[in-house]
Parts: sequence; C-alpha cells; structure tokens
Amino acid sequence: MKKLSFLHSAMVALMLAAAFTSCSKDNDDPQAGPEPNPTPVHYDLTVTVKQHGGMGRDVTTILQTRSTLSEGDVLDYKNAGTEINADYTLETIVKGKYYYQVPVAGRQFVKLQYVNGAMTVVQAQPFKDNTFSPRNYTHAWINDNTLVIMAANGDLNKVIWTKLNTDDMTIIAEGELAIPAQQGFTVVTTSGIAGYRKADNKLFYCYYWKTKKRNGVNEEKFHVATINPETMAVEQNNVCPMKSETAATAYGELLQQTLFFDENDNMYLACFTDANNMEEGKLFRIKKGEFNFEDGYNGFPNSDGKLLTVQYLGNGKVFAYSRHDDSTLGTGIDDYVHYYSVIDLNNNTRTRMQFNGQDIPYSSGRFSQRSVFNSKENKVYFGVNTKNAQPQIYIYDVATGNVTEGIKVAEGYFFEQIRLLED
Repeated sequence: MKKLSFLHSAMVALMLAAAFTSCSKDNDDPQAGPEPNPTPVHYDLTVTVKQHGGMGRDVTTILQTRSTLSEGDVLDYKNAGTEINADYTLETIVKGKYYYQVPVAGRQFVKLQYVNGAMTVVQAQPFKDNTFSPRNYTHAWINDNTLVIMAANGDLNKVIWTKLNTDDMTIIAEGELAIPAQQGFTVVTTSGIAGYRKADNKLFYCYYWKTKKRNGVNEEKFHVATINPETMAVEQNNVCPMKSETAATAYGELLQQTLFFDENDNMYLACFTDANNMEEGKLFRIKKGEFNFEDGYNGFPNSDGKLLTVQYLGNGKVFAYSRHDDSTLGTGIDDYVHYYSVIDLNNNTRTRMQFNGQDIPYSSGRFSQRSVFNSKENKVYFGVNTKNAQPQIYIYDVATGNVTEGIKVAEGYFFEQIRLLED
C-alpha cells in the first residue's frame, strides 16, 4: 500500500508540474521569459523639415521603416522614405499592423499600411450621417476589431460618434452623445479624450465646454461621461473634482498617448492646471469600479510644466514626456524645453532620463508620439531633437534602468515620431 501511495503521489506531482509549466507559457509576465515565437514588429519613424509638424502645420513630413533601432548606421532621409503630409496626417490611430485615420481630404475613414516604401489604403469607408474632420477626433477600442470615433460636430455644440468594424471598416452604428448643455457655454471641446475599461465594460469620455471656439473661456472643471459602449447611452455625467484641463483635447490621442490603464484597471489621464506661472502637469486617476476622478490625487510629482505623453510600463512605472515651463527657455513647440522621465506611482517619485550619468539634454517638439514601449523586449525607444547635436534615439531598459544609445538621425531633420507596428 505504501508503494502504491508513493506512485500515486509521484504521478500527481508530475501532473501538477506539467500544468504549471503549461500555464507559465500562456501568461504575460515579463519574468516568465521571452515568447517562443513573438510577433515580428518594425518601427516607423517620421521626421520633418524646417520645423516640427503636427496640428496641421504645412511642413514636409517623411516616413521611413526600420526593423531595429539599435545603434548602427545613421538614419538618413535623403532620397529615402515617403512624404506623407499631402495625403495623410501625423494625427492617427495605430493598432497591430495598421494605421486608421481621417485623411487630409476628409470624407471617409481609411485603414492604412506602410509597405514597400508607400502608404497604401487597405480599406476605406465613406462617412454616412456623421462627418469628421482630419486631426480632430478621439477614439477607443472596445475590442480587437471595434473602434469608436468621437468628436464635436461642425457647429461644436454636440458630440457625435461612429462605431466601426475595423476588419472591413463597415459602420456598425452612429449617433449623438446625450450630454447636457451648460448655461453660459456654447462650444464643446473639439475632440475630448476617450478610454475603455474592460473590467466592467464601460467607456469614459472626458470633455469640457467653452464660451467660444477661439480664445474662449473654458469651464474650470472638465466632465467625465460614463457610457454603455453597446448602446452608447450616457449612464453618468460627472465633473472632475479638481480645477484642470485634459491634455491634448483638440487631438484626442492621435498625436500622443495621454491615457492608460494599469494592471488593476485603474484609469490615469494627463491633465494640467494654470498655477505657479505655468501650465502645471497633473496625472489624475479613476479607480477601478469608480466613475469619477479621485479628489486630490496627483501621480505626477514635482511638476515643472505641462505633462504631454504618458506610457504605462507595468509595476507602477510610467514613461513621461513633459515640458519645462521656464520663461527663459520659452514654451513653444520648437523650443528646447522638453524632456523624458520615469514616474514611480508606488513611491510617488519621478526620475529624469539620463545617459552616462548626465541628464539627456532638452528636446524640441511637443505634440507627437516620440517614444514607444516594446513590451516583449521590456524596452522603451525614445527620440530627442537636441540643440547642439543631431537627432538621437535612446533605449531605456525597464528591468535594469540602463539607458543606451540607439540609431542616430542625419542632421538637417527634426525628429518627430516613432510608431511600433506588427509586420
């Protein structure tokens, strides 16, 4: 009997070990090691000529692809790459292999792929009742192939939405968001910011009203609407408890990431407040299961200016791009006042990116995604356009904290954007 019991125990142990081994291959834990067959990816890098782009600036905009950004040859755009500004915008949505956007000509949604040195339309869907302007809309993914586009209408007094099936770009449904008018305010913000919380299947839309389109007075506190993504019905319409404005509301995350969810499905949003003679960056949070921002919470410590881009790296770490609002340096798009840091949400600290023990110099350029997080490698690739050197890509190893040099960009160009796409 003892012999049979031993054999039985050994078999159970082997079965449990096999089960745990099988489970470890399926999880997304970076400590579990690299995927056996990771999806191949590449990097699309964009530069501009004469000045930085985005926001409808009419500048030469050149796109080029690289399979790696590690140190090597200089990335030159002379007689290489594709000029895209005439037909397509830097303001775009990226997922998997594709770009999605309203092109310069308007009139439709397009699904694009940059292959063989050319931007190619994979599928196009003409507008139906709701029409959207290039650059001015926000979006959220409800699942892998359902995309919701939202923006103010042409008169800027309503918020319209369109739901797309991105497999074939067909319009699933469209309509108008039922948000209440605000007395004394006539214009709603151009795009707003949207985010989808998977835990309870809720769509959030952050927006505010203004007294007029240009140079108007904003509401002191923005709104956050909770929406049923299936019916697009507004279930709650709360007001953020802190006086502030959301970052990039005109471009709705088409140029840079300003919203993310952590492992626990807490939602974070980059904001700012006019205080201390600057646009003081803030990082607000809606906890899982809640429907408004947490009063008094700010995850962006020691702010010295506007918070522009946030990317979640896991384990409470956030990669941030922000502006130093020093009056002696200027605060313009082309001024050298922008820099990268890593926020530790667990310790409420922020550390500026360094290379060889020195702060990486300030960069020019603001409204664009200048960094990407390759989660399979656990590395961040970020670009700088410094005053006294040619543009440079750096590589931040999240696990070790080390920063190394990546590929350089030839002189004469303004580094603008990195996008990570699947092959």
